[in-house]
Amino acid sequence: MSPVSRREFLGAGVAAGAGLVIGFYLPHRSSGGNGDAFAPNAYLKITPDNRVTVVVARSEMGQGVRTSLPMILAEELEADWKQITIEQAGASTLYGDQTTGGSASVRSTWDPMRKAGAAAREMLITAAALEWGVSRTGCKAENGAVTHAASNRRLTYGQLAGRAAILPIPTDPPLKPAKDYKIVGTRVGRVDTLSKTNGTADYGIDFRLPNIKYAVLARRPVFGGKVASFDDHDAKQVPGVSYVGKIGDSAVAVVADSTWNALEGRRLLNVTWDEGPNKDLTSAATMDSLKQSSSKKGATLYSVGNVSKAVGRRIQAAYELPFMAHAPMEPGNSTAHYQRSKCEIWSPTQVPQDLRDSAAQAIGLEPDQVKINVTLMGGGFGRRLEHDYGVEAALVSKAIGGPVKVQWTREDDMRNSTYRPASYHQLRAVLDSQGWPVAFSHRIIMPSINVQKGFPAEGGIDAEVKEEASFVYSFPNASVEHVMTETPVPLGWMRAVNALQVAFASESFIDEIAAAGGKDPLELRLRLLSADGSLNGWHTERMRGVLQLAAEKAGWGKPLAAWHYHGIACFACFNSYMAEVVEISMENNRPRVHRVVGVIDCGQVVNPNILEQQIQGGVNFALTNALRAKITIDKGRVVQGNFDDYEPVRMSEAPTVEAYFVPSTESPTGAGELPVPPLAPALCNAIYAATKKRIRALPILG
Repeated sequence: MSPVSRREFLGAGVAAGAGLVIGFYLPHRSSGGNGDAFAPNAYLKITPDNRVTVVVARSEMGQGVRTSLPMILAEELEADWKQITIEQAGASTLYGDQTTGGSASVRSTWDPMRKAGAAAREMLITAAALEWGVSRTGCKAENGAVTHAASNRRLTYGQLAGRAAILPIPTDPPLKPAKDYKIVGTRVGRVDTLSKTNGTADYGIDFRLPNIKYAVLARRPVFGGKVASFDDHDAKQVPGVSYVGKIGDSAVAVVADSTWNALEGRRLLNVTWDEGPNKDLTSAATMDSLKQSSSKKGATLYSVGNVSKAVGRRIQAAYELPFMAHAPMEPGNSTAHYQRSKCEIWSPTQVPQDLRDSAAQAIGLEPDQVKINVTLMGGGFGRRLEHDYGVEAALVSKAIGGPVKVQWTREDDMRNSTYRPASYHQLRAVLDSQGWPVAFSHRIIMPSINVQKGFPAEGGIDAEVKEEASFVYSFPNASVEHVMTETPVPLGWMRAVNALQVAFASESFIDEIAAAGGKDPLELRLRLLSADGSLNGWHTERMRGVLQLAAEKAGWGKPLAAWHYHGIACFACFNSYMAEVVEISMENNRPRVHRVVGVIDCGQVVNPNILEQQIQGGVNFALTNALRAKITIDKGRVVQGNFDDYEPVRMSEAPTVEAYFVPSTESPTGAGELPVPPLAPALCNAIYAATKKRIRALPILG
């Protein structure tokens, strides 16, 4: 593919401010003959040997984008799915913002992939018509070929590639109606299943280069600390250790001929740390600080009526959530090869462009001198929106003058990460004489991830918090506020981000309102969602739809097995709607989750198999968070280190998860993060149904 200038790129239809490439095509170039590949845009290449390659510009971390995104293009292309091969894009200017996060991969590339496939399809039809000397109207693209019914002729896309390559590129090709979809909406198997099951899939942790060295880093144990000095004498006595050196202000690298020897060298390394201003920080003090800030003026995220003037019975409650770690199964790692005027990096990253730019700055190169190769990743959950481990690899490679793999351990990952912020929530409601709520208020007291990272909060409002603190219920008087605080603990986006915290507090408190008024929790929610229309940008009828379907599928209100209880919750975020019903029993005063019914409305479903897996995985991820996940800080240090003290849900604890989708032909919206927010409140509401005890602080098991 020929290079694209910034002027050509900006003129090609990038959605302003959104980073979405809409109908973007490479500059046309004339074909020199029928042997040329047909590459009408940045996403697609067809070669004369009939190989159809679709480029995926988002990172695969288990959510299935290497399958779902090509499905979208293949649908419009009228391709034979069996002929599709996948190519992973590295950091590039061709695709707009390549960040994989915010449940945005499908929704942000839906239009670009459709238009890319449709444009190629139209060009191939024209090429066939010219080849046969017939009208386009008599030609049809289907199953990887163009046919002419009148003459019973057929040419494959590979046979047409050379001729199609010299044709003009349509800027507004016709798109298929949903009723004609043959690939989108079907249960196509994942393209990477075989490689993942036979061990040939290359994750970042698997990647190797000839003559490679291996590095581990001794990192500051206290937030904000620095290296004061280090003694490397004993470390250098370890066989295979070839380099020990300071990397930045807060780490010392040990490089060896194996990861094991590097770890042994690090064990014997003697580092003196300047612990800095946070050496006495504790998580208890952090929560106390949040509580003390609760009386401060907050930024208004949503307001209707006047909650202070509502008359009736008043109830209130406070909810707490701890710091939390992403804990993906694959710890941080990257491989880098610095070669003076260029550097190549292989990394399991969600932000290839950010990694390219940061690595280039760190090692003194221009961004176009740094090549990023995106590998498969063993989970991300937002942790790989940070790219510290990739920059470390570039710095160590430059220091030793050769290829190196930087490998984090599980303890490195747990104790040197970014964390989901802790938060404190104050909720109040006013009930009328019939037990129906007439006022609702929610004050969210927590630090801002965006502000800590240097993004502006216009008017004191973090736009991300506002969007994820969605409010869909119709109260005559309501208020949602955010009191923005600060913390020295490094913060990061974690699956469902702010929505996870807001939903736990608000959906638990909705149940408290129902109990105080003597109402069924489902009945109350449906009453608050009874009026169709847009509320705060959300559609009440869509939320009502997922809630009703979840209740129906779970058998809400019907007899359950002895000593089994239901809890329900719903939430809207990332442009989609989700409801869940959790069925539990209590065993030795601990909840046993038997079944979770989840219903999502996320527009057009590209691949039902993958969406089901997203919901199943999201439920178990959220269950881990609700039951046990908690990062504790003592003396400025993270206490937890591995899965023994940050324990995930075990297979024996995993519930049956039933996933349902609301049929839709709307453009796809978010999916991967949606199962997380409703789970904790639905679970805690079920616990209340069983015990009449409220859980107002996570994790449930302490």
